[in-house]
Amino acid sequence: MAPKILLVTGDAAESLEVLYPYQRLREEGYEVFVAAPERKTLRFVVHDFEPGFDTYTEKPGYTWPADLAFSDVVPGDYAALVIPGGRAPEYLRNNADLKRIVAAFFEDARPVAQICHGPLITAATGSLGGREVTAYPALEPDMRTAGAAFQDSEAVVDGTLVSSRAWPDHSAWMREFLKVLRAKAPVA
Repeated sequence: MAPKILLVTGDAAESLEVLYPYQRLREEGYEVFVAAPERKTLRFVVHDFEPGFDTYTEKPGYTWPADLAFSDVVPGDYAALVIPGGRAPEYLRNNADLKRIVAAFFEDARPVAQICHGPLITAATGSLGGREVTAYPALEPDMRTAGAAFQDSEAVVDGTLVSSRAWPDHSAWMREFLKVLRAKAPVA
């Protein structure tokens, strides 16, 4: 049986940051399960840059079903965790069940991949102190406040934690995460 990967997200997650790792990990032979605040059809968004805007814009993205609710997740059933970005982490970081899940992965030093605004969730669990991370560049102050050393680069590996800035860095992010994942939870 293939190792199981948990991908935690919610409404307003960045479409590409959910679907790229979901499909890439399945391609490698892992089973990927999407967890959200509740089991329902999630509505993702697309963030992009347009001339004349000082920040990214947001448009409706894909919909995708959540396989299970955070309250139903048994963290020990999963070999690794993926935390996409978008706007979802802004409210998900307050979810007690999600904090329980994320903390369990860090306690056991299991692989965690986070991207864009996803590190807001790991910061809320107190898991970033003393670590090197990257995130969407606007989050640099948040990462430093969480006790992390911020690097503005495509992918940063700190033990079993692999972080990335945003969807343009997907290739580097998944390449590094798969190295960690293959070492800790290889597909048979």
